[in-house]
Amino acid sequence: MTDERGVNSGILNVDKSLGRTSFDVVALVRRGTGVRRVGHAGTLDPLATGVLLVCLGQAARVSEYLMDLRKTYRATIELGRSTDTYDAEGRTTFTGDTEGVSREALESALVGFRGEIMQTPPEYSAVKVDGQRAYKLARSGQAVALKPRPASVYRIDLLRFERPHVEIEVECGKGTYIRSIAHDLGERLGCGGHLAALVRTKVGPFDVESAVGMASLEAACAAGSWRDAVVPMDLGLAHLPSLTLGAVDEQNVRNGRAVSLDASGGHGVDHRAYAEDGSLVGIVRYDAEAGVWRPRKVFG
Repeated sequence: MTDERGVNSGILNVDKSLGRTSFDVVALVRRGTGVRRVGHAGTLDPLATGVLLVCLGQAARVSEYLMDLRKTYRATIELGRSTDTYDAEGRTTFTGDTEGVSREALESALVGFRGEIMQTPPEYSAVKVDGQRAYKLARSGQAVALKPRPASVYRIDLLRFERPHVEIEVECGKGTYIRSIAHDLGERLGCGGHLAALVRTKVGPFDVESAVGMASLEAACAAGSWRDAVVPMDLGLAHLPSLTLGAVDEQNVRNGRAVSLDASGGHGVDHRAYAEDGSLVGIVRYDAEAGVWRPRKVFG
């Protein structure tokens, strides 16, 4: 139980509290569990709350797959003021009148954010510019020129409109900035706007209702019962197809060797590979040219 396989590897679905950074949560988990290898799958800003997936032990190696999962956010946007950070903490850059904004105009503006869109990240973001984080350049007073990037917005629904506040729910892909949606919505309506509050309610199969609060997590760490909140890492890989290996193929994959199996249309798609006893062996991908499945990640 002292290694990072088995019970010390898995995913913690944490409900991050307001004002805490994602690094704060990782540090809390590392300190409270004694597990050395701890990371998270998708940063939440300090002003945001909700689902933060913390990966322990070998689960840290699948964070890239977790970051590919669809995310759902509930956002409150305040119209009438734009800021340089696109959220409530920033310096005001524009103020406008919201009296002329109707629900119909709001609904019409939101339509433009649905689908595959091009979105410019905030200057105060972790996007790299010439090898440096954009927020570091912005804080030092340097001009930051960020290019629009593609983003996938599968759904954006208006939940509430009580001027000047707008509450929306957004289901989106990785790399989508809700702060940018808030800012851009204000621009489209002509009155300015910024993100006032944000909750990440869901990441793939993980939702905020089943997340462990930070106070409860700290208490569980102190009591030594934190493992009760850890779920198997393959719960976050359920979107990948799966296959089962025989005993010989299992041993080959565990040793990093390619195996010959039925391709089943799997070319170019990562698959979960399980042993006959149901344990997760690794992640494999079919190489059509060689006619073999090659291990991409192998777990303990």
